[in-house]
Amino acid sequence: MFINELLTTFADNLLPILLIGGAGFLLGKSLYVESRALGRVVFYIFSPILVFDLLVNTKLDSAQIFTTMGFSISVACMVGSLAFVVGKMLGFERPTLMAMILTSAFGNTGNYGLPLVSFAFGKDALAFATIYFVTNSIMFNTVGVLIASLGHMDFKTAVLGLFKVPTVYAVTVAALLNRFQIVLPLPLARTVDLASNGSIPVMIVLLGLELSRVQWSHSFRAMGLSAALRLLGGPAAALLLAIPFGWHGVARQANVLEASMPAAVTNTVLATEYGLDTSLVTATVFIGTILSPLTLTPLLVYLSR
Repeated sequence: MFINELLTTFADNLLPILLIGGAGFLLGKSLYVESRALGRVVFYIFSPILVFDLLVNTKLDSAQIFTTMGFSISVACMVGSLAFVVGKMLGFERPTLMAMILTSAFGNTGNYGLPLVSFAFGKDALAFATIYFVTNSIMFNTVGVLIASLGHMDFKTAVLGLFKVPTVYAVTVAALLNRFQIVLPLPLARTVDLASNGSIPVMIVLLGLELSRVQWSHSFRAMGLSAALRLLGGPAAALLLAIPFGWHGVARQANVLEASMPAAVTNTVLATEYGLDTSLVTATVFIGTILSPLTLTPLLVYLSR
């Protein structure tokens, strides 16, 4: 009975994402496709429009939004701190240690997390997942950059870098429209709806393309620890923190599931830019994504009860 429930949950929620991601992976292996160009399309167009659409239509109040933001920050800090302590105890070199912290703290809450939450728990849960994703993105572009730079970039520069992130503007405009109860004109509303409907499939294909560029790592211990901290430490921290945050229902389902995603592909960008162990980061992302059905499937069953 339980095995059947696991198989059904996997087939209904994870398999569609893996099949589309697998198509992107095979495309990247068989043809030369510039994933960076597609990544920019997602970053500058699809992702901010999706976030804008979800926030404009959200039914969440300000308390729910700020609580979700606090929860996202708390999970990232808890898992990242654990990675730092473990890495220090094992004597990893600084580039390896910083790579571990990044891949442990920042999960794939966009390309992977948003469609999974949508499939598993519906649009009400997706509203919470969107806030989690936006918060994670903002943290990644500030705290993540500071971690990766290892002192080569000051906090002011990192904060100013936020103004280059289109999702921030999407969040701001959506908040203003909600605050003053402004309705978009029909042509604009249809444009947003059309683009947002195509966002998630494109994001999943991009995930597959990025994974097809994986570089293998010889730091097996660091890779295993990073993947374990993300896949096991993330949900453990989320379930623990859900108690004081008072999460229940779709809010608990969405936030815990987002906290349990494998390492984000975007970690490879910072690893390359700031001279971290790039092969460790890409291998951790690959292994974590491949193994994630083993942890996410039983978690989905548990959260659904």
